[in-house]
Amino acid sequence: MAMEVRPPDPPLTDGVVTLRPWGEQGDVERIVDACNDPAIAEFLDLIPQPYTPSDAVTYIEACRNGWLDGSVTNFAIVVDAAAVGSLGVRQTEEPGVAEIGYWVAAAARGQGVCTRAVRLVSRWLLEDRELARVQLRADEENVPSKRVAENAGFTREGVLRSSHYNRRRDRRVDFVMYSLLPGEL
Repeated sequence: MAMEVRPPDPPLTDGVVTLRPWGEQGDVERIVDACNDPAIAEFLDLIPQPYTPSDAVTYIEACRNGWLDGSVTNFAIVVDAAAVGSLGVRQTEEPGVAEIGYWVAAAARGQGVCTRAVRLVSRWLLEDRELARVQLRADEENVPSKRVAENAGFTREGVLRSSHYNRRRDRRVDFVMYSLLPGEL
């Protein structure tokens, strides 16, 4: 379901983290480096392995098309003018509800970068876009991803048991469902 949205202008920023569309110089290399990290590949089994520059170009093109047709909005998470992660937003089938997902390169982990990015995009979705709910799912075994959700102010709602098959890890995944509502920022 399309959200009919364009990239924020100016880009979302809190002075440390900036969210902008993918496609600037150096993005291909940064995506390739990050997505070849076993920790990202472990939980995001749709990411090809090994991850090639061609995969990154395809990803950036899909991100551009998503912005154009409103189907998905993917932001580069930028710190000190360099992309260090990705944050995607997609409209769910339920009107007024968006779901977010994210990954951050190893060198940027543990510094609050992803938490800042999640807060930025959540504020934009709930206040500027006037959505009723932002949600995210984290693999129950992915402690850092769950920590980001909790540190960003999301409420843990429950566990979606055996809701996905991770082919790379050859196991069923239990996803923890988190949500954030207007006024909870």
